[in-house]
Amino acid sequence: MVRASALAMTSTLMAGSALAQEREAFFGETHVHTGWSFDAYIFGNTKTSPADAYKYAKGQTIKHPLGYDIKIDTPLDWMGVTDHSEYVGTVSLANTPGSDIAKLPIAQKLIVHSPADIQRIYLWLGGTIVDKKPIEELISPEVAGSVWKQNVGMADQANEPGKFTAFCSYEWTSTPNNRNMHRNVFFKDCAKVPLTPFSSIDSSDPSDLWNWMDGQRKEGNELLAISHNANLSDGHMFPTDVDEKGRPIDAAWAASRDRNERLTEIKQIKGASETHPTLSPNDEFANFEILTYLLGDPSGRFPQVPGSYIRQALKDGLAMNEARDYNPYKTGFVGGSDSHNTGVPYRQNNFYGGHGHADGEMKQRMAGFLFAGLDTRLENPAGLTGLWAEENTRASLFDAMQRKETFATSGPHIKVRLFGGADVAAAVDQADWVKAAYASGVPMGGDLPPLGDGKAPSFVVWALKDPTSGNLDRIQIVKGWSKNGQSFEKIFDVTWAGNRTPDQFTGVVPPIGSTVNIADASYTNTIGSVELKGTWTDPEFDPSLDAFYYARTLEIPTPRWTTIQAKEVGVAPPDNVPATIQERAWTSPIWYTPTKEQRTTVKGTTVADLQAQGATALDDKALNDLVVGKTTWVRNTVTGDVFSIAWTTSGQRLIGNVNGEIPKPSEVGDVFHGGSLGAGTAYAIKDGAIVTTLGNMPYEATVYKVGDKYFAARSNEFGFANYEVVPTPQALDPLDQQKSPF
Repeated sequence: MVRASALAMTSTLMAGSALAQEREAFFGETHVHTGWSFDAYIFGNTKTSPADAYKYAKGQTIKHPLGYDIKIDTPLDWMGVTDHSEYVGTVSLANTPGSDIAKLPIAQKLIVHSPADIQRIYLWLGGTIVDKKPIEELISPEVAGSVWKQNVGMADQANEPGKFTAFCSYEWTSTPNNRNMHRNVFFKDCAKVPLTPFSSIDSSDPSDLWNWMDGQRKEGNELLAISHNANLSDGHMFPTDVDEKGRPIDAAWAASRDRNERLTEIKQIKGASETHPTLSPNDEFANFEILTYLLGDPSGRFPQVPGSYIRQALKDGLAMNEARDYNPYKTGFVGGSDSHNTGVPYRQNNFYGGHGHADGEMKQRMAGFLFAGLDTRLENPAGLTGLWAEENTRASLFDAMQRKETFATSGPHIKVRLFGGADVAAAVDQADWVKAAYASGVPMGGDLPPLGDGKAPSFVVWALKDPTSGNLDRIQIVKGWSKNGQSFEKIFDVTWAGNRTPDQFTGVVPPIGSTVNIADASYTNTIGSVELKGTWTDPEFDPSLDAFYYARTLEIPTPRWTTIQAKEVGVAPPDNVPATIQERAWTSPIWYTPTKEQRTTVKGTTVADLQAQGATALDDKALNDLVVGKTTWVRNTVTGDVFSIAWTTSGQRLIGNVNGEIPKPSEVGDVFHGGSLGAGTAYAIKDGAIVTTLGNMPYEATVYKVGDKYFAARSNEFGFANYEVVPTPQALDPLDQQKSPF
C-alpha cells in the first residue's frame, strides 16, 4: 500500500489540476420526472413540463408542487428528463385547456376536480398497465407520438452546445410483481429518435427493450439504457440463472445487455445500490443510505438482497466470465434523483423531498410520515453523474457514457479520476500527469491491457472536493475477484488526509474524526483535504483470476438533512437514521481478464469433472441418511476453510467454526458464501438437493459421491463443486474460519 500526502489547499493547485485534464468533468442528471409523468401529476406536480426541468437545471427558480420556491445550489452542465413513457403527458395535457389531448373524448375521464379523482385516475391508469390492457386512445401514435414530439422540441430548445446539453430521454417503467426493473433510455441525437418510445405497455421484459434498442440502432438512432434502483428489484436486476421470461441466461443475453445497458444508477433519492452490509460485512462504509421499507416493500415481501446491488453483480459477472466465458455485468456507474418534483434536491441543507405533496413539507417529513410504506426520513438527496468528455455537447457526453468514463456522487460536485495499467503509476509525478496516464493506461470504464509476466496492475487515483461541501477524508480502491465460481472483495485505503497511520495488521486507516455539532447541525472544514492524489499497486494480484477495481472517495462527516431539519423544526434528530453522513463519489470500474492459458492454471473441480469420474448424485434418502440429525464437517476447497454444520431434525442448519463453536460476530467472514455463522437457517431436502436460502434468496446444494468421498455443488457457484465432506478435524488450525460451506 502506498500513501500519497494530501496536497496543499490552494486555489492555484486546483487551477493547475484543471489545466492538466484532457477531458473535463461535466455534471448532470440522468433521472428526473415532471408533471408529465402521470404519477408525478397525481403527487401534486400539476403545473410543470420538461421545459421547467431544464430551467431548474440551469439555475432558474421554479415552484415546488406545494407552491414554494426551489432553486439548485450549483447549476448543472446537462440533463436528461426521464418522464415515464407509460401514458406520458396525458393526464397533464388532458387538464390543460386547449391542448390536443384535452379535445379528445377520453380526456373527460382524466379531468381532476377533487382528491377522489386523483386516486381514481392513478388506480385506473396503473391498473391498465399491470393488467396489460392499455387504453388504446392514449397509446395511439397520434397521442403518444404528439407528446414525444413536444418532449423532443423542449430538449432542442433548451440545448446550448458548449454551455448546456439537454438529452432526449425517457423512463421505461417495468414493475413486474412490484419489482423495480426500470431503465432510463438516452438518445445520442434528438434528430434521430423514434416516433414513439418503447414502454412497459409494449413489454415489461428487459430483453424485449434491448431488442427494440437494437432495432433503433439499425435505423440510425443511437441510444443506451441505464438501470436504476437495483436496490428495490427484489434480486431481479442482476440475475445469474434465468431471465424474466424463465429462459437461461446465456452468452447472447449477456451480449445484448452489455451492448444496450452500459450504465447503472448507484445512488438516488430512494437509496444507494452500491452494496449492502450483509453482502459486504467487512466494508466499514457499506451501510450507506440503505433504504428499507417499514414492513417490507409495498407488496409485503421482504426484498432479496443478492441480485439487488451492483458490487455483487460485478463479482457475479466475473464468476460467470470464468465459468461461462461471458460477463453481462461490466457496467459503469451514474447517479440520479428520481425526483417527481421537476426540481431536484442534491444537498443535505436543501432537501425538500421528491414526491410532491407526499413528502414536500418539512414537519410532515420529520414526523416520520409514511409514503407508500416508506418512512420519508429514509429518503436522501439525489445522486449526480459526472462525465469525462471533450466538450459539453450531446455527442461528446453520450460517447463518455458509451465508453463508461463516468462517475457518480451522492450529491456534491466531487471530481474523481481513476487510471490503471502496468506502468501508469509513473505518470503521477509528471507535470501533465493526466495526459501521461491516458498514454500509459486506461481510464475508468476500461479494460486493463496485457500486463506482462510478473506484472501487477497499478492505479492512479485523484479527487477534488466540491468547493461548497465537506473536505475529503480518503480515496479507497474496491477490488473484486473470482475463483472457481466463488467471488471475493477487499477494500484498500490508498490516500488520505492528515497524518493517520494504517493499522499494522489490517492496513485500514482510522476514522478521520468529526467536527459535526449535532445540536446546531453544523460542521467545519478544519479537517480533511481539498485534493487527494495517490498511486496503488495490487499487492495480492493473481494473473489467473478475473478482477475489477473501482475508486471510492469519501468526504469528512457532515450533518445529514434529518439533523439539519430537526434543528429547524425544533425536535431531536431521529434515531432511525444516522445523524451524520459521509458524502462520497464512485468511479466506474476497470476490469482485468486473464488469458485462457492463465485461467487454466487454477481451474477447480466442476460437476462435469465429478461426473466424468463416475460420481453419482445423492437422492433424497441418501441425503437424509448423510445429514439429518447429524453434524457434518465441510471443507471449502477454494479457501481451505473448514466448518461444522448441525442439521437438526426440525429443519434448521446451524454453522459453527472449526472447533464446532458458534463464532463471535467479529469472526464472521464473507457471508455470501454460506450465510451468517451461528444463525439458524431453514433447510429442506427435495428432489435430490438440500434447499435453503441466502440473503432471502433460495439456492440448492447437490451432493455427489465419488468412491467413499462426498462433494457438494451449490447452485449459485456456476457449476463448480467447491465443498468436500471431511472427517472431524481433530488437529486443524482453529483460526481457519472465514468462509462457510453449503
